[in-house]
Amino acid sequence: MNRKKVWFLFLCSAMLLNLSFGIADFLPKRVFKELSKVFETEQFVLQPIKVEPELNAQLPQKISGENLYQISIQKHTVGYVFFDQAMSKTAQFDYLVIFNKDLTVRQTKILVYREEYGGEIGSRRWLSQFDGKSGDETLEYQKNIDAISGATISARSMTIAMNNLLKSITILKQKHLFDEL
Repeated sequence: MNRKKVWFLFLCSAMLLNLSFGIADFLPKRVFKELSKVFETEQFVLQPIKVEPELNAQLPQKISGENLYQISIQKHTVGYVFFDQAMSKTAQFDYLVIFNKDLTVRQTKILVYREEYGGEIGSRRWLSQFDGKSGDETLEYQKNIDAISGATISARSMTIAMNNLLKSITILKQKHLFDEL
């Protein structure tokens, strides 16, 4: 598939995400840029992963066809990407989680942070605490996830969001949702 087709598919998916969640207009560029950097290519395809409403009701983190995607390169699954928003003190911030093919966290990234304070949660050093994590362990702020002075609410919110996401991914994995892709 040529680059224009891949880009077109990505833009269509990103526009759906943008309409449904109200995430900023420049998010598609940031997501595309981050995925290109992580997978060292721009030749990937995103396939939305849809979860039936009955199963979604059981998940701590709601998954839709607009926030979880399978990433393929040359028709081979290389990973998954999830993006959503979490609460900071007075606004929400946009974040991205890239999973390896085995559904362990490969990388997290804060895409847009809208507060004056607390932006430290976007540091690669702090976010690297989530790398390699899966739903096999519970993440706890100030226990196995470091606190950040001046970013308590955002750091706690990101930890809760990651914990809920990892538990949801584990449930979906147990239900063999990823086997069908």
